[in-house]
Amino acid sequence: MNVSLTDEQVRFIEDKVKTGRYQTGAEVVREGIRLLMDREADEQRRFQAWRDEVRRKIDAGWDQATGGQLVDGEEAFKRLEAKLQAKRKPRT
Repeated sequence: MNVSLTDEQVRFIEDKVKTGRYQTGAEVVREGIRLLMDREADEQRRFQAWRDEVRRKIDAGWDQATGGQLVDGEEAFKRLEAKLQAKRKPRT
């Protein structure tokens, strides 16, 4: 595989090798790819956790709905307004 790099990227790799932390430019590139793979795996884990949580909430809502635990829209807004009013602190 051949990869084209910009002059800036080549300088970056050369600078990393000069520090002594890496022996070759290939090591620098492999480290960059490893970090990218780790980041994408982390993003995938976070997405999966989010999706699982959304599914749990949908299932809970469905269970409530089929169990007759529904509130009409007007009542829901009344409850929300009451909660907001209770949290508001009176100004002194």
